[in-house]
Amino acid sequence: MEDVSDAGIYARKSAYLDRYVQLGVASGRVLRVSFPDTPADDAGTDHPVLDRIFEYLDGLEAVTFDDITVALTIPTDQRAVLEQIQAIPYGDQVDAQTLARMTPVLDPDDEDDVILVRTALEANPAPILIPDHRVRDGPSAAPPAIEQKLRSLEEL
Repeated sequence: MEDVSDAGIYARKSAYLDRYVQLGVASGRVLRVSFPDTPADDAGTDHPVLDRIFEYLDGLEAVTFDDITVALTIPTDQRAVLEQIQAIPYGDQVDAQTLARMTPVLDPDDEDDVILVRTALEANPAPILIPDHRVRDGPSAAPPAIEQKLRSLEEL
C-alpha cells in the first residue's frame, strides 16, 4: 500500500492538463483530488501520490491506484459504485448501466439505480485515483476539459 501518511495539501502543475493537480491527505488517506488554476497557498509539492499521478499523466505505462486509500465519506450505495470503478482496466470503458451491473447491490435495469451510479460519479472525491472518466456516459467529478484529456491519455 502506498504511504500517504504525510497530512496536508499538495499540488503540482501539470503541463498536460494545463492545471494544477491538488490533493488533500489526512489520517493516511487521500481526501480529495482537484484541479485548480492556482494551488492552495500552503500546498507542498512533494508527495508519493502526486509522483504516481504524474507517472500516469506521462502516459508511458498503465499506472494503477488501487493500493491508495481514498476516504469515501459518501453514502454506502454510492461507495459501492466508486469501489467498482477500480475494476475497469486502464484503456477500457463502460457505460453507466454496465457499472450498475458490476455493482452487486444495484439492478442495471432499474432507472433509479442507474441514476444512483451517475450521482456517485459526480460525488467522486478523487478523480484519476477513482477513474470515473472510464464511464463513457456518466458525469465525471473532474472538469470536462480534464475528463477529455484523461480519456485521450488512455485512448478512450
